Amino acid sequence: MWFKALLAAMAVLLSGGAVQAQGARPAAPAAPAASGQIDLNSASRDDLMTLDGIGEVRADAIIRARPFKAKTELVERRLIPEALYEKIADKVMARPVPAAPTPRPAQPAPKRT
Repeated sequence: MWFKALLAAMAVLLSGGAVQAQGARPAAPAAPAASGQIDLNSASRDDLMTLDGIGEVRADAIIRARPFKAKTELVERRLIPEALYEKIADKVMARPVPAAPTPRPAQPAPKRT
């Protein structure tokens, strides 16, 4: 549950909306991308379930299989059959996940004489 609240808060901040007062009802989940496609890497379970043929079980499987480099991985990883993919392919996308910064190696402390 906290994850959905975090996503909703991030959506409000990224959309330029005002931050709600503490205790206020959380903002609605982020809408699909401007292109009308659902991002497989960030869509909520409910958003995925709006796709024809995607129910609770498949939505959960998609979420567990994240991240995706390409939407074709839905079929390659056998999450959905190819016939279903052909029905939803124009409604989904796999936006690249931002890379985590690589940690810098620790520098040795200067030697004291």
